[in-house]
Amino acid sequence: MFGALMKFLSLCLGPNSGNGAEEGREGLLWFRDIGGYAGGDFSMAVIQANQVLEDQSQIESGPFGTFVGVYDGHGGPETARYICDNLFRHFREFSSEEQGVSSDVIRRAFMETEEGFTSLVSELWPGRPQMATVGSCCLVGVIRERTLYVANLGDSRVVLGRRVGNTGEVAAVQLSTEHNANMEAVRQELKAMHPNDPQVVVLKHGVWRVKGIIQVSRCIGDVYLKHAQYNREPLNGKFRIPEPMNMPILSANPSIISLTLQPSDSFLIFASDGLWEHLSNQKAVDIVHNHPHAGSARRLIKAALQEAARKREMRYSDLKKIDRKVRRHFHDDITVIVLFINHDMLSRSMVEAPVISVRSALEH
Repeated sequence: MFGALMKFLSLCLGPNSGNGAEEGREGLLWFRDIGGYAGGDFSMAVIQANQVLEDQSQIESGPFGTFVGVYDGHGGPETARYICDNLFRHFREFSSEEQGVSSDVIRRAFMETEEGFTSLVSELWPGRPQMATVGSCCLVGVIRERTLYVANLGDSRVVLGRRVGNTGEVAAVQLSTEHNANMEAVRQELKAMHPNDPQVVVLKHGVWRVKGIIQVSRCIGDVYLKHAQYNREPLNGKFRIPEPMNMPILSANPSIISLTLQPSDSFLIFASDGLWEHLSNQKAVDIVHNHPHAGSARRLIKAALQEAARKREMRYSDLKKIDRKVRRHFHDDITVIVLFINHDMLSRSMVEAPVISVRSALEH
C-alpha cells in the first residue's frame, strides 16, 4: 500500500521531484534550494515581475553530461516556453547523431529551434500576427566530462567562480559574450553588417536600441526583424519599419566558447539580465562563495531585490509587497541557476550518472 502511494506521488510530482531537493514558493518566488546533478550540487530560483512570467529555465543531467538553459523572454512568454520545450530535445538528437558534444552540435540545436519557432509564427500569422514580435535571449551551458561549453544569444550571463591560489578568495570570470546594443562593440558589429542603414541603432531615451525598438541584437524569435514577410500589416504599426528589409537585422547565431574545467573552478552562476542589472559579477560570486550551497540561487535574487529597493529609496520589505506587473517597474523577471563543480564526480564514469530533469515553474 505504501509503495503504491509513493509511486502515485512520484507520478504526480513528475521530473522536477526527487534528488534530495527542497522546492518551494514564497509569493512571486519559486525555488529549488538544493539538488544533485552529474557533477555536483545545484541551486535554482526564479522571481516573477511581469504580469506573465517571461523567463524559463531548465537543468537536464545524466550519462550524456549536463545541460543548463536560461531563456529570458521579451514581448511575451511564448518564445522562452518554446525554447524550453524544444532546444534540449534538438541538442540530444544532434549529440546522439555525432556521438558527442561540440560547438557545431550546439549551434545546430539553436538553429533548429529558431527554424521551428519561425514555422510556428508562420502557421499562426493569420490569427496571431503579434507572435512575430515575441522573442527570447538564450543562454546554454553544457558540461561533458571536464569540458564546459557556453552558448549565448542576448544579454543573459554566466560567471565562473575560480579560487585564487591559497588566498581563500574566489575571482569572478565572465564566460559568456553578450549582445546588447548598449555595448559599443555590438553597435559597431551592427553598423558593419548594415553599412547602408544609418538607423540600424538609435539612441532613444538614453538607451541604444536596434531600429529604435529592441536592445538585443541576437535572439531566438523576433522574426519581424529577420524576415520581411512578417514586417507588414496586420502587424502593429510600432513594430513595422519603413525601410526595405533586404537581410535579417537580428541574428540567432550564438556566440560559443569551450574550456576545460580546472581544479580551481568552484561554481558557475547562470542568470538572466535581471540579476546582473543589480549585482556585479564579483558581488554575485562573493555571495555564493561565503554561504552554504543550499539556497544560493534564492540568496542571489534576494541581494538583487535589496539593491533594486535601495535604488528606489524604499525598504526591501515594501518591495516584496508589490504584485507582478507593477513589480516590473522595479526589477525584471530574474532566473538564477548555480552549479557547484565537484571535480571527483566529474572524473567518474558518466554511465552511472542519474538522470535528472528540472524545469522552473511556468507561473507563480
